[in-house]
Amino acid sequence: MRHFSAPWSKLAPTLMMLCLLAGAALSWPARAEEAPDAFMQRLSSDVLDTIRKDPALKAGDLQKIAALVDNRLVEHINFKRMTASAIGPAWRQATPEQQKRLIEEFKTLLMRSYSGALSQVKDNYTIVVKPMRAQAGDNEVVIRSEVRGGTDPIAIDYRLEKTADTASGWRIYNFNLLGVWLVDNYRTQFAQEINAKGLDGLIATLSERNKANNRK
Repeated sequence: MRHFSAPWSKLAPTLMMLCLLAGAALSWPARAEEAPDAFMQRLSSDVLDTIRKDPALKAGDLQKIAALVDNRLVEHINFKRMTASAIGPAWRQATPEQQKRLIEEFKTLLMRSYSGALSQVKDNYTIVVKPMRAQAGDNEVVIRSEVRGGTDPIAIDYRLEKTADTASGWRIYNFNLLGVWLVDNYRTQFAQEINAKGLDGLIATLSERNKANNRK
């Protein structure tokens, strides 16, 4: 069975914190004039406090993480765009049912990667969002940040798209850790699987991988 991996697997705690940071928007009123970098920085302290105070999240409780994702994160991550980009040109040939299955399985794969992440979050971790380099009116921006508290700062970039569908007005659609964009990394792996087994073969492989992960 093919094991799909991401270059940031060892840095999952950092990625999970960023996801939580975006998801926390539901607990804050939207500010129409607030820039996305300021918005993300404003939320960081609140989110880190939430992680520190929740033993189940810190322990990697899968049910608690699943509930968190469904209730607070899904709205702020564009899984459809991430999946379509990871699949590449073959996405356009996929049937609506295949696209639905691919989104579901890819989302599960990503979320499962975070299952043990929160147990590694330390009380001294902080997130510093760097000033944004963008023009007023940009509909897509790159936010650069650092997670501090470990031996060395960990740099992370993530891409946001402007949307009217969320309280924050922004949705995440890609991450960059260790110099590799998440979606690009999976696109290479998925292309090999699609070339060998087709879209249904990729769906089957993702499904089996997720089932195997759930048995661990």
